[in-house]
Amino acid sequence: MNELLARTDYYDLPAQDAEQELRVQLAAAYRLVDHFGWTELIYGHLTARVPGPEPHFLINPYGLNYDEITASNLVKIDCDGNIVEPSDYPINHAGFVIHSAVHMANSTEHKCVMHTHTRAGMAVAALKGGLLPVSMFATIFHNKLSYHDYQGPSLDTDERESLLEHLGENKAMILRNHGLLTTGRTVPDAFLRLYRLERACQIQLDAAAAGEMIVLSDNEAQSSGAGIDGFMESNNEGSGIGAMEFAALMRKLDRIDPSYRH
Repeated sequence: MNELLARTDYYDLPAQDAEQELRVQLAAAYRLVDHFGWTELIYGHLTARVPGPEPHFLINPYGLNYDEITASNLVKIDCDGNIVEPSDYPINHAGFVIHSAVHMANSTEHKCVMHTHTRAGMAVAALKGGLLPVSMFATIFHNKLSYHDYQGPSLDTDERESLLEHLGENKAMILRNHGLLTTGRTVPDAFLRLYRLERACQIQLDAAAAGEMIVLSDNEAQSSGAGIDGFMESNNEGSGIGAMEFAALMRKLDRIDPSYRH
C-alpha cells in the first residue's frame, strides 16, 4: 500500500482486519474534527458502517471529548440503537436517529456519515438561500447538495424516512437550522467532503460580512465543480477521494498524539 494514500479497500478485507482499519480511521476523523475546532462539546457524530452482512455501525461513546476517542472505545450498534458488543459507554440517541437513517439503506455510496454543529455550518444552515456558489469550494456542491428542514433535535425515529429521502443520491446535505452532514464510501471520502463543505460555509460568511459577493453563474459553478471533482479523483490513484489528503492528516496526528490508534 502506498504510504501516501490512506487505505480505502477495507470493505474487501477479512472482517477482523477491515473493522480494525475502519476503527483507526474513524477515530482519526474524530481527532481531526477536534484539531480543526469543529466540535460542540461532546455532541455531533461521525459514524461508519462495519464491513459484513450485519447492519452494524460505529459511533462515538456518549460523554467523551473528541480528543479522547480511540479505535477501541468506539461503540458498535445496530440500526435500532442497540449496543451489540460490550462497551463501558452509552450512545447519544440523537446521533443514532440521524445516522441510522442512512446506514439502514446500506448504500455503497453512504458507508460513512459525518454530522457537525460548527458555527459556520449552522449559520449557513440558518440562511434562506443556503450555500451559494461564491467560492471554488462551494462549486464542488453545486447541484449536489441536499437540504432537510428542521424537525427538532432529531430524537424521533419517524424523521429517518424524510431525512433519507431528502439526501437522495447526493453525498452532502445541510440540515436547516441545524448543521452539516456528509457521506462517503470511506472515512477519507466523507471527511474530505466535510472539510470542503465547512470551508465553503466559512468563506461565504466572511465574504458576505466584507461586502457584496460575486455569485458565480450556473455554468461557471458547474464547470468549476466538475473540474475539482476530476482533479480529486485523479489525485488519489484509484484509491478513492480523500485517500491522499487523509493519509497526510493521519501523519500529522501521529506526530501530535498517536493514541487514537489504540
